Amino acid sequence: MKPKSDGQFTYKDAGVDIEAGERAVQRIKKLVETTFTRNVLQHIGHFGAFFELPAVSYRQPVLVSSIDGVGTKLKVAVMMNRHDTVGEDLVNHCVNDILTSGAKPLFFLDYLALGKVRPEVVEEIVRGMVRGCHQAGCALIGGETAEMTDLYQPGEYDLAGAIVGIVEKEQIVNGSSIQPGDVLVGLPSSGLHTNGYTLARKVFFERHSFAVDSEFPELERPLGEELLRIHRNYFPLVFPLLSEFEIKGMAHVTGGGIWGNLRRILPTGLTAQIDWNAWERPPIFQLIQNLGKVPEADMRRTFNLGIGYILVVPKTQQTGVVSRLKEKGEEPVVIGEIVKESEKH
Repeated sequence: MKPKSDGQFTYKDAGVDIEAGERAVQRIKKLVETTFTRNVLQHIGHFGAFFELPAVSYRQPVLVSSIDGVGTKLKVAVMMNRHDTVGEDLVNHCVNDILTSGAKPLFFLDYLALGKVRPEVVEEIVRGMVRGCHQAGCALIGGETAEMTDLYQPGEYDLAGAIVGIVEKEQIVNGSSIQPGDVLVGLPSSGLHTNGYTLARKVFFERHSFAVDSEFPELERPLGEELLRIHRNYFPLVFPLLSEFEIKGMAHVTGGGIWGNLRRILPTGLTAQIDWNAWERPPIFQLIQNLGKVPEADMRRTFNLGIGYILVVPKTQQTGVVSRLKEKGEEPVVIGEIVKESEKH
């Protein structure tokens, strides 16, 4: 960038448009405030966000936090110039993570880094976050939007978020009571969720040069729309079960696949005997495997394969849990059971 005729060189000349950032904030301010609960003490724009812990009957309240991103699913959003889903993906991913401990979401914060601030794109992204927060009943309490032309190409961006929830100490779900004979109840995913996109993109867009509007007889929608299907939020479905059934452990199936995430909650000496034929995999996974000639072992440790969340329950409560989920319109699948490592086959 050449300096102006008078020799002056501004921040905008260097690639950072402060005014565009301010316009973006004004576009999202009212959206964000729709998520505020009575526990939010300040409005957007302060140096820090303030949240008063709810004055409810927690005897030993424990805060549970998590931070995550959307990964290279963002590349698909950029390819399609559609940005209203990835924010919801982000919130839902984080909500599901703390749900595995039995936590109820309180508030969420985001970090958005862009090559160039386009206020309308920022608004789309935040609109998705707002939807996710409304569904989970948590406040989008603050965030940061950073314009970094030297790190991101125009049109590209990265997105991360942090969530804080609360749970009664004695009601923390941590898997410690899991024992042999407990069953694994799987809840369907809506697709890839937010994991495995680097492999999926390589297969579809590099190895085979498909376009985002390519159609396949196996899929109900064009490829890009299938890949942008929103990561499910399991909180409204699962949280009510915690007060009705003995849920010993929960796993959010993200990077590492079903087994990689289950083993994070299993006590020493125990493992999961998974029946990989207990459910029908969504067609998108079979397409990836066939077109990319991806080994089965790699599929299992990369993708959720159609199971996005897993409940570990006593065998005596299997029927009750499955029935309650079906009453809510869900299609749960018993995908296996807990066994001793020495007995796994």
